[in-house]
Amino acid sequence: MTLAAIISKPQKHELGTILPELRAWLAERGWSSILDQESAAYFVAGEVVGFSRAEMAGRKPDLVVVLGGDGTLLAAARAFAHTNVPLLSVNLGSLGFLTEVPLGELYATLEAWCNGTALIEVRSMMRAELVCASGHKRTWDALNDVVVAKGTIARMADFSVAIDGMAVAEFRADGVILSTPTGSTGYNLSANGPIVMPTVNAMLVTPICPHLLTIRPIVVPGESAISVRVVGVPNETYLTVDGQEAVPMHVGDEVHCRRSESSVRLLRLKANGLFNVLRSKLKWGER
Repeated sequence: MTLAAIISKPQKHELGTILPELRAWLAERGWSSILDQESAAYFVAGEVVGFSRAEMAGRKPDLVVVLGGDGTLLAAARAFAHTNVPLLSVNLGSLGFLTEVPLGELYATLEAWCNGTALIEVRSMMRAELVCASGHKRTWDALNDVVVAKGTIARMADFSVAIDGMAVAEFRADGVILSTPTGSTGYNLSANGPIVMPTVNAMLVTPICPHLLTIRPIVVPGESAISVRVVGVPNETYLTVDGQEAVPMHVGDEVHCRRSESSVRLLRLKANGLFNVLRSKLKWGER
């Protein structure tokens, strides 16, 4: 029996109607479904069992349906990074840059997947390893970006960047963004970094408000190893993964990033294209 995992954004009142309809549609076609705890909260208490996203990944579903915005998709991508399961991301958010499928195309896309006519876009991920001066280590996989940035005090910190073991620069800035091509249209774009097509095998290094006119964003090969070390901080510095998971960093701590062995498979009804998304979502080229 085909198993679908359903992940939802919290506090979206329309999901109270969408979720029962989706489960009924799946059941009519002989599918079983499991819901995360956020999705289960839209049902009467005790009516539906909610699973943690780690538990859902362990159940090895055939498809993951993500109902929400880009943030919901980013969280789902990390949870299912090692499963190779396709994600159908339906936009219920405000911008929905990654969640390209509109609600009106949900069932048409599901039908296309059943018929073998749906498209799958493969997006690379970034593996980040935090190495603390104390020797403690921790790793993550990110779909968008990994950011090392100062905390609440409005003073810059000092960072050192190396690529493939070669020193690039030591500079003062608000932070450094290490981005995948998928994440190039996120925080990287706001920090005046370049837009990179998702199919390009590359990673991006973008300083945030550097206090040097000569420091510029860098595009490096996807196989490169990038390191950022905290040299000096006025107060606090944080490592943030996909804008959702944050841990403090201290002087001497380093983050090492390279392309992950995992990737994300995004289900589409049709090829939309990066530039169509730029025009529709960010008003690209309008006067």
